[in-house]
Amino acid sequence: MSRAVAFLYGGVCYVIFFVTFLYAIGFVGNLVVPKGIDSGTVGPVSRALIFNVVLMGLFALQHSVMARPGFKRWWTRFVPETVERSTFVLFTTIALGLLYWLWQPMTATVWSVTDPVWNGVLWAVFAVGWGIVLLSTFMIGHFELFGLEQVFLHLRSRQPAEARFKMPGFYKLVRHPIMVGFIIAFWATPDMSAGHLLFAAVTTAYILIAIQLEEKDLIDMLGDAYLAYRARVPALVPFTKAGAGGRRRNGLGHAKE
Repeated sequence: MSRAVAFLYGGVCYVIFFVTFLYAIGFVGNLVVPKGIDSGTVGPVSRALIFNVVLMGLFALQHSVMARPGFKRWWTRFVPETVERSTFVLFTTIALGLLYWLWQPMTATVWSVTDPVWNGVLWAVFAVGWGIVLLSTFMIGHFELFGLEQVFLHLRSRQPAEARFKMPGFYKLVRHPIMVGFIIAFWATPDMSAGHLLFAAVTTAYILIAIQLEEKDLIDMLGDAYLAYRARVPALVPFTKAGAGGRRRNGLGHAKE
């Protein structure tokens, strides 16, 4: 693949991803976008439940399998390594797009907060959650995380810098601030429908499982350095007891989410 074509491909993948990320905010919050989590024709609850769980399962399968090092080693036999991350981002975006498009509303009310003060508080927490997600990506290298840096360096015939283990910003408080932000954003709503509850519960369960898979990969890659980091910094809740394992060392950091 030529350098210019790879850069164009990576740029297009990034733009599509970012639009999809912004759509996710509107989808979960039922804001602005043409189809939110509670939009559409309401059908039988059992059918909607099965259909929505399958959609979330497809996303979880795609995201988890393609993120594993073993799959990446096999995948880069066919896809140039330079655009591997961009391709992963594109497939993730497609899986999310299918979820938005085919999601079946389940509109039964679980809770509804009508008090204007608490309503405003919950919307503020919702915004904070998405803000944590976005800021956390920039703390560990937003453009590398979503494949744009790789194709830009390739365009300029430069090699990526050697990965450094770092612990910036929110990563001093928790090991997975991106996941923390998602959990906050998914649960903070003044109007919780049955469909929104299903989405929040299943995605939270997936996040807890995905963290275990990711940490296994990080331990395999970083060894004692990550074990020591895990021993001193909690996974999701700041100022709580950290995970077990690892010898304590100074100057620890964090690999990309």
